[in-house]
Amino acid sequence: MKVSIGCDHSALELKNEIIAFLKSKSIEVIDRGTYTKDSCDYTDYGYMVAKDIKDKTVDRGIVICFTGIGMSMIANKVKGVRCALVGSKDAAILTREHNDSNCLALSAKYTGYALAKEIVDIWLNTEFSNNERHLRRINKISKYEEEF
Repeated sequence: MKVSIGCDHSALELKNEIIAFLKSKSIEVIDRGTYTKDSCDYTDYGYMVAKDIKDKTVDRGIVICFTGIGMSMIANKVKGVRCALVGSKDAAILTREHNDSNCLALSAKYTGYALAKEIVDIWLNTEFSNNERHLRRINKISKYEEEF
């Protein structure tokens, strides 16, 4: 598996923890930055991760900012990306089983390192249910993307 990851200045430490965790699981990582605590725009890094997903350069993406909200918003602007802001293990399961999310947004403020690693692990290892009603809804999302 190959994962693209990006963060803003507020989430640098959490991003680095997640990268080390992914590498310990033998997961290939593309680190899209940021690489310092200098103030930056989350949009640039979230977009790079989302573009990796769209271009099929990676299997999944992880974006992290102070709340996770901004990163999830920019990632979801990219066609084909289904980014979910997740703060619990249950939500990590459901967003994969029900939504087939391919991008995970995390909050550096509200998610501790241990929980973040658990969420990432669950999210990476949960398969889409392929349930007819969930598939129908995902197909609608894809169809709505075509309108813009």
